[in-house]
Amino acid sequence: MTHDPQMLKGVLGLLLLSALAADDDYGYGLVVRLRGAGFDDLAEGTVYPRLTRLEQAGFLESYLRPSHSGPARKYYRITAAGRDDLDGRRSAWEHLQRAVRTATATTTAPGGPS
Repeated sequence: MTHDPQMLKGVLGLLLLSALAADDDYGYGLVVRLRGAGFDDLAEGTVYPRLTRLEQAGFLESYLRPSHSGPARKYYRITAAGRDDLDGRRSAWEHLQRAVRTATATTTAPGGPS
């Protein structure tokens, strides 16, 4: 299934912080993990800029880890500020889901039965 790019863009920070709260990873590793979770159409070019912004905001920090198949890889880990931000994003997401469910629940169309 293809995801709406704007919706995905809106939740990508939540997805990345959640993944990194579970385990440190490098950019392409995160792409693979998220694709495995059902985001088949996730582009690498979307993930890297968001990782940079999250790091600049202080929610992530990076370090180099040797690779068995080439140069060292830049890994990311979540910071304490990132965990706090993740809690806020999860709460906002849950609130949004509840509001969408309420707004899209069966409603009576104008002119229909009441």
